[in-house]
Order: sequence, then C-alpha cells, then structure tokens
Amino acid sequence: MTRTGHVTLVLGGARSGKSGFSERLAKESGLERHYVATGRAYDDEMRERIARHRADRGAGWTTYEVPVDLVSHLEDTDGRGRVVLVDCLTLWVTNLMMEERDVDAAGGALVRALGTLSCRIILVSNEVGLGIVPDNKMAREFRDHAGRLHQRIAAEADEVFFVAAGLPLKMKG
Repeated sequence: MTRTGHVTLVLGGARSGKSGFSERLAKESGLERHYVATGRAYDDEMRERIARHRADRGAGWTTYEVPVDLVSHLEDTDGRGRVVLVDCLTLWVTNLMMEERDVDAAGGALVRALGTLSCRIILVSNEVGLGIVPDNKMAREFRDHAGRLHQRIAAEADEVFFVAAGLPLKMKG
C-alpha cells in the first residue's frame, strides 16, 4: 500500500512550544482529531503533567495512551479524514529502552508504517542532540537512538518543523 496521508515531524526542546504548535496544526486541519500519548505516569508529578496536557488540549480529541505498541496502534487508528498526533517519540524511545526492546528495529517499523498510512500524522519529539555529550552510557544510547529516529522520520516526512521559544521554523516541505 502506498501512503496517501501526510506526515509532519515537529522537533523542539523541553517547553519550546512544540506540543501547542502541533495541536494547532491538528485543529487547523479540520480533520477528526486523535491524540496518542506515549508518556507513562510513574509518579505524582507525571500524573499531574498528563492531566494538565489533557485539560489544555480541551474537547474534540479522542485520546489513547500507547507507551510501546505505537506502530500497531497507528495502523488500527489509520483512516482518511483523521489527523493523528503522537506526543512524543522521545518518551516512546525511553519506554522501548526500559523494556529492553530493539529501538532501531521499532523505529524502522514506524518509518515503514508511515509509508502506508492514509491519515494525516503529526509526530512530536524532543531534539536532544543540541547539548553536551551525556556522561553515562544509557543517556548516550538514548540520545543516539532519538537522533537516528529523527533522521529516518525526517527523510520520510512531508514537513519538518523545529520549534524554539514558541516559534516554528519550517525545515522541510
């Protein structure tokens, strides 16, 4: 099957405004909105964060919590007339690493799936490669996995944005 949908990748740092920008893109599409949250609530602070994000989004979204099985969920949720916002890929990478999954294989499966979807998809992710080299192996592996995933998705995407200080810079498309 050939992709008939539209893929947008939105990158940015923590509190850059990337999620808000992505949500606006989804709303402006006029399509039926689906929100895929990859975060896990391991503690009270994260539970509060998730609740705040949900409240800030407001009504009009069908929300799913999908910490690991992202590809199968996207295939199940796919459909013309829909926009699917995934927030965020770096939390997904973290979840894969914590479960000792093959992150590169999962990323490859995601990129292949993007090539078959008919929905509009917006993928949000933290750009983690702009800082210093992390001081421990796991953090370096995380940074490397995220960077490789971003490159693979950017190559497939129709549009790529980088958001800083709430300002989106269109990098592709």
